[in-house]
Amino acid sequence: EDTKRGLEIEPSNSNAYYNLGYIKHMFIGNKFGAIEDYTKAIELDQTSYKAYSNRGVLRKKLGDFKGALSDYDHALQINQIDEFTLNNRGLIFHETGELKKALNDFDKAIEINNEYGIAYGNRGTTKKELGDLKGACEDWKKAAELGDEDAAKLVEENCG
Repeated sequence: EDTKRGLEIEPSNSNAYYNLGYIKHMFIGNKFGAIEDYTKAIELDQTSYKAYSNRGVLRKKLGDFKGALSDYDHALQINQIDEFTLNNRGLIFHETGELKKALNDFDKAIEINNEYGIAYGNRGTTKKELGDLKGACEDWKKAAELGDEDAAKLVEENCG
Protein backbone atom coordinates (compact mmCIF):
# COMPACT_ATOMS: atom_id res chain seq x y z
CA GLU A 1 0.00 0.00 0.00
CA ASP A 2 2.80 2.46 0.84
CA THR A 3 4.59 1.54 -2.40
CA LYS A 4 1.44 2.19 -4.43
CA ARG A 5 1.04 5.53 -2.65
CA GLY A 6 4.68 6.31 -3.47
CA LEU A 7 3.97 5.70 -7.16
CA GLU A 8 1.01 8.08 -7.00
CA ILE A 9 3.28 10.74 -5.52
CA GLU A 10 6.27 10.12 -7.81
CA PRO A 11 5.49 7.88 -10.82
CA SER A 12 9.09 8.16 -12.05
CA ASN A 13 10.47 6.51 -8.91
CA SER A 14 12.43 3.42 -9.97
CA ASN A 15 12.77 2.17 -6.39
CA ALA A 16 9.01 2.23 -5.89
CA TYR A 17 8.52 0.03 -8.97
CA TYR A 18 11.32 -2.27 -7.82
CA ASN A 19 9.72 -2.58 -4.37
CA LEU A 20 6.28 -3.22 -5.86
CA GLY A 21 7.79 -5.91 -8.10
CA TYR A 22 9.56 -7.45 -5.13
CA ILE A 23 6.30 -7.61 -3.15
CA LYS A 24 4.48 -9.23 -6.08
CA HIS A 25 7.40 -11.63 -6.62
CA MET A 26 8.14 -12.70 -3.06
CA PHE A 27 4.85 -12.33 -1.20
CA ILE A 28 1.99 -12.44 -3.68
CA GLY A 29 3.38 -14.83 -6.29
CA ASN A 30 2.34 -12.65 -9.23
CA LYS A 31 5.26 -13.43 -11.56
CA PHE A 32 3.97 -11.51 -14.58
CA GLY A 33 3.04 -8.45 -12.53
CA ALA A 34 6.46 -8.53 -10.88
CA ILE A 35 8.19 -8.75 -14.27
CA GLU A 36 6.23 -5.70 -15.43
CA ASP A 37 7.25 -3.73 -12.34
CA TYR A 38 10.92 -4.78 -12.58
CA THR A 39 10.86 -3.80 -16.26
CA LYS A 40 9.45 -0.37 -15.38
CA ALA A 41 12.11 0.05 -12.68
CA ILE A 42 14.79 -0.76 -15.28
CA GLU A 43 13.28 1.70 -17.78
CA LEU A 44 13.52 4.42 -15.13
CA ASP A 45 16.96 3.43 -13.84
CA GLN A 46 19.12 1.28 -16.07
CA THR A 47 21.63 0.79 -13.23
CA SER A 48 19.13 -1.17 -11.13
CA TYR A 49 21.05 -4.45 -11.10
CA LYS A 50 18.69 -5.95 -8.51
CA ALA A 51 15.72 -5.37 -10.84
CA TYR A 52 17.60 -7.11 -13.67
CA SER A 53 18.62 -9.97 -11.38
CA ASN A 54 15.17 -10.52 -9.89
CA ARG A 55 13.51 -10.30 -13.30
CA GLY A 56 16.02 -12.95 -14.41
CA VAL A 57 14.90 -15.23 -11.57
CA LEU A 58 11.30 -14.95 -12.71
CA ARG A 59 12.13 -15.42 -16.37
CA LYS A 60 14.02 -18.60 -15.48
CA LYS A 61 11.03 -19.86 -13.47
CA LEU A 62 8.86 -19.25 -16.52
CA GLY A 63 11.27 -21.22 -18.75
CA ASP A 64 12.74 -18.18 -20.54
CA PHE A 65 16.42 -19.10 -20.10
CA LYS A 66 17.57 -16.72 -22.84
CA GLY A 67 15.78 -13.78 -21.22
CA ALA A 68 17.05 -14.78 -17.77
CA LEU A 69 20.62 -15.04 -19.03
CA SER A 70 20.34 -11.61 -20.65
CA ASP A 71 19.07 -10.12 -17.38
CA TYR A 72 21.85 -11.77 -15.36
CA ASP A 73 24.45 -10.50 -17.84
CA HIS A 74 23.07 -6.95 -17.54
CA ALA A 75 23.03 -7.15 -13.75
CA LEU A 76 26.65 -8.35 -13.69
CA GLN A 77 27.76 -5.58 -16.05
CA ILE A 78 26.48 -3.14 -13.43
CA ASN A 79 27.64 -5.02 -10.32
CA GLN A 80 30.27 -7.70 -10.91
CA ILE A 81 30.42 -8.72 -7.26
CA ASP A 82 26.84 -9.94 -6.83
CA GLU A 83 27.17 -13.55 -5.70
CA PHE A 84 23.40 -14.10 -5.93
CA THR A 85 23.33 -13.25 -9.65
CA LEU A 86 26.53 -15.20 -10.34
CA ASN A 87 25.04 -18.28 -8.68
CA ASN A 88 21.80 -17.93 -10.63
CA ARG A 89 23.61 -17.43 -13.94
CA GLY A 90 25.69 -20.49 -13.07
CA LEU A 91 22.47 -22.47 -12.70
CA ILE A 92 21.37 -21.42 -16.19
CA PHE A 93 24.74 -22.50 -17.60
CA HIS A 94 24.46 -25.78 -15.68
CA GLU A 95 20.97 -26.48 -16.98
CA THR A 96 21.98 -25.69 -20.57
CA GLY A 97 25.03 -27.97 -20.39
CA GLU A 98 27.67 -25.24 -20.27
CA LEU A 99 29.32 -26.80 -17.24
CA LYS A 100 32.67 -24.98 -17.43
CA LYS A 101 30.87 -21.60 -17.50
CA ALA A 102 28.69 -22.75 -14.60
CA LEU A 103 31.75 -23.76 -12.61
CA ASN A 104 33.35 -20.39 -13.31
CA ASP A 105 30.29 -18.50 -12.00
CA PHE A 106 30.04 -20.67 -8.87
CA ASP A 107 33.77 -20.13 -8.25
CA LYS A 108 33.31 -16.35 -8.51
CA ALA A 109 30.26 -16.39 -6.21
CA ILE A 110 32.25 -18.32 -3.57
CA GLU A 111 35.23 -16.01 -4.01
CA ILE A 112 32.95 -13.06 -3.22
CA ASN A 113 31.23 -14.78 -0.29
CA ASN A 114 32.94 -17.90 1.08
CA GLU A 115 29.94 -18.52 3.35
CA TYR A 116 27.49 -18.88 0.43
CA GLY A 117 26.47 -22.49 0.95
CA ILE A 118 24.13 -22.72 -2.02
CA ALA A 119 26.97 -21.88 -4.41
CA TYR A 120 29.13 -24.62 -2.87
CA GLY A 121 26.30 -27.10 -3.33
CA ASN A 122 25.73 -26.05 -6.94
CA ARG A 123 29.45 -26.14 -7.67
CA GLY A 124 29.60 -29.63 -6.16
CA THR A 125 26.84 -30.86 -8.43
CA THR A 126 28.60 -29.37 -11.43
CA LYS A 127 31.91 -30.95 -10.42
CA LYS A 128 30.19 -34.33 -10.14
CA GLU A 129 28.83 -33.98 -13.67
CA LEU A 130 32.34 -33.11 -14.84
CA GLY A 131 33.62 -36.35 -13.27
CA ASP A 132 35.23 -34.83 -10.16
CA LEU A 133 33.48 -36.72 -7.35
CA LYS A 134 36.21 -35.87 -4.81
CA GLY A 135 35.82 -32.15 -5.52
CA ALA A 136 32.04 -32.50 -5.47
CA CYS A 137 32.15 -34.15 -2.04
CA GLU A 138 34.40 -31.40 -0.68
CA ASP A 139 31.95 -28.74 -1.88
CA TRP A 140 28.87 -30.59 -0.64
CA LYS A 141 30.49 -31.05 2.77
CA LYS A 142 31.22 -27.32 2.96
CA ALA A 143 27.66 -26.53 1.85
CA ALA A 144 26.27 -28.90 4.48
CA GLU A 145 28.51 -27.29 7.11
CA LEU A 146 26.93 -23.95 6.11
CA GLY A 147 23.41 -25.36 6.59
CA ASP A 148 22.45 -26.71 3.17
CA GLU A 149 20.34 -29.80 3.94
CA ASP A 150 20.22 -30.92 0.30
CA ALA A 151 24.01 -30.94 0.21
CA ALA A 152 24.09 -33.02 3.40
CA LYS A 153 21.93 -35.63 1.65
CA LEU A 154 24.27 -35.60 -1.35
CA VAL A 155 27.25 -36.20 0.97
CA GLU A 156 25.41 -39.14 2.54
CA GLU A 157 24.46 -40.62 -0.85
CA ASN A 158 27.73 -40.05 -2.71
CA CYS A 159 30.66 -39.52 -0.40
CA GLY A 160 30.71 -42.59 1.83
